Amino acid sequence: MDSFSIAQEIIRDARRAGVREFVVCAGARNAALVEVIAQAEQSGLVKVWRHFEERSAGFFALGRCMQTHQPCAVVTTSGTAAAELLPALIEAHYQQRPLLAITADRPAAFRGTGAPQAIEQVDLFQPYAPCGDISAWPRRGPWQCNVSLEEEFTVSPCDFPSHDPSPDSPNSPVAVGPLARWLREDLDDALVVLLGGLETEEQEEVWHFLDALRVPVLADATSGLREALGHLGLPDGDRLLRDTPPRKILRIGDVPTGRFWRDLETLTDTQVWSITRTGFSGLARESGVVVGPAHRVIKSLGHQERIGDPLEFFERTARRGALIDETLESLPESEPGWVRTLSQYATLAHSIFLGNSLPIREWNWFAQHQRPVTLVRANRGANGIDGQLSTWLGASASEENAWAIVGDLTALYDLAAPFLLPSCEQRGRVLVILNNGGGRIFERLPRLQQMQEHARELMVNPHSHDFSHWAAQWGLDYVLAKTLDDLDAFEPGERMVVLEVRPDAQQTAEFWQLWDHFR
Repeated sequence: MDSFSIAQEIIRDARRAGVREFVVCAGARNAALVEVIAQAEQSGLVKVWRHFEERSAGFFALGRCMQTHQPCAVVTTSGTAAAELLPALIEAHYQQRPLLAITADRPAAFRGTGAPQAIEQVDLFQPYAPCGDISAWPRRGPWQCNVSLEEEFTVSPCDFPSHDPSPDSPNSPVAVGPLARWLREDLDDALVVLLGGLETEEQEEVWHFLDALRVPVLADATSGLREALGHLGLPDGDRLLRDTPPRKILRIGDVPTGRFWRDLETLTDTQVWSITRTGFSGLARESGVVVGPAHRVIKSLGHQERIGDPLEFFERTARRGALIDETLESLPESEPGWVRTLSQYATLAHSIFLGNSLPIREWNWFAQHQRPVTLVRANRGANGIDGQLSTWLGASASEENAWAIVGDLTALYDLAAPFLLPSCEQRGRVLVILNNGGGRIFERLPRLQQMQEHARELMVNPHSHDFSHWAAQWGLDYVLAKTLDDLDAFEPGERMVVLEVRPDAQQTAEFWQLWDHFR
């Protein structure tokens, strides 16, 4: 079979698997695939996005999976171009997103020869993305389809079926018996819920479940319920739970962001169960796991009685919450103070994407609690900081008033992402970059304080760069905010705004000093 016929079969198989969007990074080796995809788009059968940089394209495709909850394919040429997809596929694996990598390859005879653009592409992404025929893809995580193609091919009109049926998603029963018994046992034992990232369809059932239980909840912003559960929330919950570990922890959703989840590795007297659609326990120690969408699992559990007496936790957190508010008000231009202010502005956004490391943690700790922010996304599969801007653009491509809040190093990791902006909705789009001059999260890790000064500097990667020229390169509006008064010049418009925030270093240091002594 010639290359063009092979390409037609691959794209037909992708459509049968439910792929309706392709992110294309064109090259000589995948030209036949590009031609077929272009014809499919002209026939109105698929949506095509294009990029010149494969790593960014992979993360953008991941974002499309996040927004649509449907498969998306990223198409590359051969060699190291294919290898650039590994970070996005790792993230898709731990998020369990249906990201399809279609990697063009040289014919099999070139493998192991060292010929140009001939690397070992089969099983390149194991163990994160299996490699095989698309028809074998279960669509519960990423997949690689590696296609050997000759460069020469003859173009002809493609014949696509008008309707390619998508396979039904598995909907097998969820076994919840052991979890239900665990919840009913020892009702007087303190139970705390750690709420990680949730899909939008999971949120309502989870809210009703927690409202009925009336137990303390430590909710990540990505749950979409952080503000709605304010009456059950634990301000500064990570440290409170570390100081007084409960007997039982129920995790719902993705692996939580907070430090206490890591502390659970050694708190073996605390029993842990997880309800998670991804199936990952998130712990190296023994724990129980129920795999399935949270709303389906909770419905299977049936009516739940109120568990334990949470008053002790709520009483102890009241003063801590007041201390946080008072300190933020007294140091408004510290980095946490800026996060509180930005969280108030961002209530006007349709969606928010939070960068890893400090921004997502600071949002969980310090963002306002009064107004619901229900659509909050992040890349928390592998906790990496690369590809964040591209993922954000993919996850919000069709949305007006889409916001992202990231750190400076996170932005520097993904400078090619705005290439995709002309194909995205830009009205009301805001990228906030918290520029504190490096990876300042490393300054706050106690175990690194013993390192010598030069070593700590290597960890932080300090810099003096700003983002004004980068914004100008891509034709973006730009606002620099060093004080709260500078926000007077900030107003979302018809094209994306880059809002670079420079927190006051002295106020930030003072805030963290006070924070470390909260009791």
